[in-house]
Amino acid sequence: MKKYTVSDGKLMLTLEVAEEGGFIVTSPMDPELTTEADTVEEAFAMARDALKALAESRRIPIHRVGVTKKRSRPAKSLV
Repeated sequence: MKKYTVSDGKLMLTLEVAEEGGFIVTSPMDPELTTEADTVEEAFAMARDALKALAESRRIPIHRVGVTKKRSRPAKSLV
């Protein structure tokens, strides 16, 4: 399979020619980025969309990692 490394000055991509046509798009800068495109221009557009989705998925809400905000409770009377 043929592979090409391309850059638009802001983003670096690896394009692998797919057997069925088009490209499998990955990035040496982010191994989780994987998408497909028919043209080089589309590869950059698809990669940017994939990077946005990855950035959103990497944001972990505090309640998801077991961190909870302590609530102050009034002291109970022992009398």
